[in-house]
Amino acid sequence: MIHIAIAEDDAAYAKELQSFIATFQKEYGQELHLTLYSDGQALLEDYQGQFDLLLLDIEMPRLDGMSTAQRIRLRDPEVLILFITAMPQYAIRGYEVDALDYILKPLAYFPFSQRLNRAISRLKSRAKNYLMLPIKGGSKKVDVENIYFVESQGHNLVFHTNERPIVVHGAMKEIEEKLVPMHFFRCNKGYLVSLAHVDSVQDGCAVVHGEKLLISRGRKNEFLVALANYMGGVTL
Repeated sequence: MIHIAIAEDDAAYAKELQSFIATFQKEYGQELHLTLYSDGQALLEDYQGQFDLLLLDIEMPRLDGMSTAQRIRLRDPEVLILFITAMPQYAIRGYEVDALDYILKPLAYFPFSQRLNRAISRLKSRAKNYLMLPIKGGSKKVDVENIYFVESQGHNLVFHTNERPIVVHGAMKEIEEKLVPMHFFRCNKGYLVSLAHVDSVQDGCAVVHGEKLLISRGRKNEFLVALANYMGGVTL
């Protein structure tokens, strides 16, 4: 499922884009989920990193498409952006926000479908798994590949990543359900470890990015089996 947001203040154009996307789904057999916003401000107020692709009209009241893209880029460097405009000279500024392309008004299905297909191909080629973590003042999109381990501290969880640790309020059980299918394993009550980042097992501990995390006696065999399976059958 690919999640698309459209920010377009002209109801007629918004309806036409919605129709084009419905046609595209039938033509390509691609499952798409569409959310419509009346302008950039409405999108920005609702934005939690939940979209894969944004279609932004450049000229909108309250907050134009370029300003919307600039603010979203501060939160989400990964989302793809396509601009919609009647004036291509404005779309050229898209490089400032790493926009993929632009769609010219008046709209026509064939060029629209080409650009949408290109965007979807780009998404598939760089497919990753992300978590949206609630932080003070908003949320942060984190690539699961960059999480070394998750530590439980009372009612908080600490995500140890390739950047700084991220502290969020939450329960280990909930995050474990999300991350186990992505090759994470609970080595003890307090730690959920990314098997991809286990450097070695020493003295009853998993060494994860230089940190020694105790493997509980009851979980040791299961942990070693999970690690061996992840590594392709290498025995430890």
